[in-house]
Amino acid sequence: MTAFKPRNPHWERRVRESFARQAFMTLIGGEIVSLAPGACAVAVKARPDLCQQRGFMHGGVTTALADTAAGFSAYSLMPEGSAPLTVELKINLLSPAVGDRFVAKGRVLRSGRTLTVVEVDVDAETGTQSKLIARMLATMICLENTLDAPHEAQRAAQG
Repeated sequence: MTAFKPRNPHWERRVRESFARQAFMTLIGGEIVSLAPGACAVAVKARPDLCQQRGFMHGGVTTALADTAAGFSAYSLMPEGSAPLTVELKINLLSPAVGDRFVAKGRVLRSGRTLTVVEVDVDAETGTQSKLIARMLATMICLENTLDAPHEAQRAAQG
């Protein structure tokens, strides 16, 4: 894995604070389980209300988990005063999502000034067993001079 150097010395605090504001991750019980420059893993425990009619984790939840891991992997390398936004993603759902916990592990493949390419593997875990259920390739854009939180935008607008 390539070693990346964050462009913001406060990258970890910024990533964790931004993640805490993600209402959807709160809704589904998502949590950051590991974080490093250019890498982020996000997990969610299996719940019946997150499943489709056959009892598998819903593909939308799997995709949201992977997209979130990709976004925060990229965000960890972005400069202060910027925010990531997904501009493209492709996900392969490789196997029915059955397990006790699902972990999306994002890793930056290339971090550019404007675009960052991230790969994410999503594993279903049951006990000590782990199975790859999805793989995503995503492109994130770095929106410079963009505030990450609504309260920051409101404060900036007030002068």
